Amino acid sequence: MSLPPPEFSRPVRRDRIGPTTLGQSIAAEEGERVALARRFALAALDRLEADYDLIVEDGGVTARGRVRAVLAQSCVATAEPLAETIDAPFALRFVEEGAMAAADELEIDAEELDTIGYDGLIVDMGEAVAQTMALAMDPWPRAPGADQWLKERGVLSEEDAGPFAALKALKGKD
Repeated sequence: MSLPPPEFSRPVRRDRIGPTTLGQSIAAEEGERVALARRFALAALDRLEADYDLIVEDGGVTARGRVRAVLAQSCVATAEPLAETIDAPFALRFVEEGAMAAADELEIDAEELDTIGYDGLIVDMGEAVAQTMALAMDPWPRAPGADQWLKERGVLSEEDAGPFAALKALKGKD
């Protein structure tokens, strides 16, 4: 079973990337943004773009750049749409999938780049940028009044429902 093609695909042939940087800019079109918003469960994706350099180094392809996005996510409590702006640097390393599978052990330190497998022929920078955006988004967006909204509906806070809640209730009952 094959996967559907990415919503935002910007393929770059490996044989077009050399040892010197290759500056590029990409931007998702409206239909691509709508499809990405559906995929990532966003209320809206008004802008997604990136500037980056690609170079061949250490047997792989390295991409360094910046992703920018304007989007709206739903509050995890109220489902209210919350605007979010992303402007984040990224550094990715594309490694042939066979080379990734051959590695016995993978050690990651603070200087390591995020690694993405590819077929050795084509690097898809659109998909890489879409995934980078998703990782940069707030994982638990909350509206400013979410705590009050939850309280009004009887949802207990962590303090009131946690393991020490029973002890808190006993305090002062001597």
